Amino acid sequence: MDYENLARKYLDLAQLVVEKATQKGALAEAFVSAGENLDIEVREQEVEVLTLAQESGLGLRILWDGRVGFAYTTDFSASALDETIEQALANARRATPDECNCLPGPQEYPYLDLFDPEIEARPLTSKIELAKEMEREARAFDPRVKITESCSYFDRRYVIALANSQGVAATYWGAYCGASIFVVATDGEESQTGFGMATSLRLAELDPAKIGREGALRAVRLLGAKRVNTQRAPVIFDPYVMASFLRVIAPALAADSVQKGKSLFRGKVGQRVASPVVHIIDDGRMPGGVASAPFDGEGVATGKTVLVEEGILRGFLHNTYTAAKEGVRSTGNGARGSFKSTPEVGTTNFYLAAGRCSPEELIKEVPRGLYVTDVLGMHTANPISGDFSVGVVGMWIEGGEFKAPVRGVAIAGNLINLLNSIEAVGNDLTFYGSTGAPTVRISNMSISGM
Repeated sequence: MDYENLARKYLDLAQLVVEKATQKGALAEAFVSAGENLDIEVREQEVEVLTLAQESGLGLRILWDGRVGFAYTTDFSASALDETIEQALANARRATPDECNCLPGPQEYPYLDLFDPEIEARPLTSKIELAKEMEREARAFDPRVKITESCSYFDRRYVIALANSQGVAATYWGAYCGASIFVVATDGEESQTGFGMATSLRLAELDPAKIGREGALRAVRLLGAKRVNTQRAPVIFDPYVMASFLRVIAPALAADSVQKGKSLFRGKVGQRVASPVVHIIDDGRMPGGVASAPFDGEGVATGKTVLVEEGILRGFLHNTYTAAKEGVRSTGNGARGSFKSTPEVGTTNFYLAAGRCSPEELIKEVPRGLYVTDVLGMHTANPISGDFSVGVVGMWIEGGEFKAPVRGVAIAGNLINLLNSIEAVGNDLTFYGSTGAPTVRISNMSISGM
């Protein structure tokens, strides 16, 4: 597919719609996205699901006397586009005026290499084989790995075009891919589930054998897991678990949550909210990031935003609306789920920066504690108060080494206290989608067991 010509075509379309809307006396923004999604699922070396879906559409925002109206369409015919303009205008007339509603002007955008031609060129049979290899490696890892819950490969290819009446006219295209596996290991009547997963901008970087073995290892090492006594002890989160906590923290670092009084970080800029080894960053132009883009969902250039530096809260993520309300510049975090939605404040490549210690060193220094590999009930954590209570599974540490698998226990606390209790950060920064974290060690936590 000629993505450059397709992008130019969609940009022309966006500019045409903006011109028509502007002629009616309004400010306008047209956002066009088009994509092709491939999903493959295998089980027992047979393809169970294979779907190739395409979708394209245009979302139109109208600003009329401080009021915002929105409408979208998947029909690019002249009559449908005219109808979309009228619908957006009608919605704007019914909206409440707000002087902070605005559109950004033209900016310089960075060049980002977001498209791997191999993702499109690789034959479908080869992608199916990648998924099958992942399952084979998981099963071969240990004879106790007997059930495949799911084994999948996916890739996404897309084109984005955006134009507004302030002079913004820009486009880009990209692709990314990923694979995951969930397997069950059994021993007698006991069974444990494990998973492996990875995403990448480069198909060649996906290692199906590694993903399969990781899923098998996570399942097998939990066999024979038992509870431990209730106690306080050091706790180590593996990268997946820490990334899960970051996903709960992320909304609290969005300016709209702060402005609505729904953030545990409200009023804390310039204050210590974490230990000095904690650096939390959002980077919309990070090389290799699956959420990287030259501009956000409303045409603001993306960038690197340091949110927490050496434990000190430095600021929040903004789109143009929250920035205008605060009297600051947008951080390029106007995120869109698709052409069907307006740009809200959202993260891009969001992560806890790596430290200097290896994961092995973090474990070796613990005389007695818990290494957590998965959490249950993370959705119950409260991003407003910061309180959480979750079930966990993992490995018990004795004398700096794994002693036995653990399950049926829980940890509870507050996110601010958790961040302040991080005493060491690993050098193994790992991304799960667009959220990344290394291994971290918490100095002391309450572990509820038997």
